[in-house]
Amino acid sequence: MGHPDFRVAGKIFATLGYPNNRYAVVRLTSYDQDLITKDHPKTFVPVPGSWGSGGATTILLRAANKKTVRVALEAAWQKSAPKRLRS
Repeated sequence: MGHPDFRVAGKIFATLGYPNNRYAVVRLTSYDQDLITKDHPKTFVPVPGSWGSGGATTILLRAANKKTVRVALEAAWQKSAPKRLRS
């Protein structure tokens, strides 16, 4: 698709450069998405439409800090990883 993505067991849990180089997208649970978008509304926003209601969350990279992005990536990985790989 022309942008890097991150996968676990063949499932994408994060994407860089979508919709452009200023952004990334993580695939969260609805609960995690609700928490992170309320705590960091200038950095994390649900993707418009059904993908967003399913947990796809846009990250404005310029506004993000490493700790919060790390938390979001770990949550996205946990959502996508099979039980045998999760802690």
